Amino acid sequence: MLSKRILGVEMLKDEIKKKKPFENPAEEAYLNLLRTATVLAADFERLFKNAGLSEPQYNVLRILRGAGAGGAGLGLPCLEIASRMITRVPDITRLVDRLEAAGLVERARTSEDRRVVLVKITRKGLDAIAPLDARLAEVHKRQMGHMSRKELNELSRLLVKARERHDGSPRNLRRKGARLGQLEMLTNKGASSDGPRSKRRGH
Repeated sequence: MLSKRILGVEMLKDEIKKKKPFENPAEEAYLNLLRTATVLAADFERLFKNAGLSEPQYNVLRILRGAGAGGAGLGLPCLEIASRMITRVPDITRLVDRLEAAGLVERARTSEDRRVVLVKITRKGLDAIAPLDARLAEVHKRQMGHMSRKELNELSRLLVKARERHDGSPRNLRRKGARLGQLEMLTNKGASSDGPRSKRRGH
């Protein structure tokens, strides 16, 4: 029978008052992931809410800030943004629409290829997320400060390994992003000949 504690850490079955040990370690690992993500996410949800943002909105703004780093000033297509998101969203276009309406991002067609629509973070968007950098670092330290760098690196390695067979792995996301980019180019090509509809969608 499994002991109640592993290296001084209480096991999940005791936290949820499960009488019998888990028969399937994969099930226990999954439920541990789910419970941990839920517990840790609560702090970030409160932080983003106080800033007037949702976690997906913040994620988009961070992605766009990174894409424009170094003064390049380049944006990204919507579907490329979607491929880089930490959590999947059902409608990336609608999410970007809301950010654009708030003045946090802007859309523009490229001069090289009018079929391609890029999303770029605005100065207002940069100002909205800049104050969160230090606060997020504080939350990360408070949540994970009791773990060593070696433990955190090992945790990250195992989490990547756990999802590497699935579509959400970094390698598969890069491949999917390339496919989505090609699809978006074809979609925008059709939309460019439909002026009124393109205008309504904010492209």
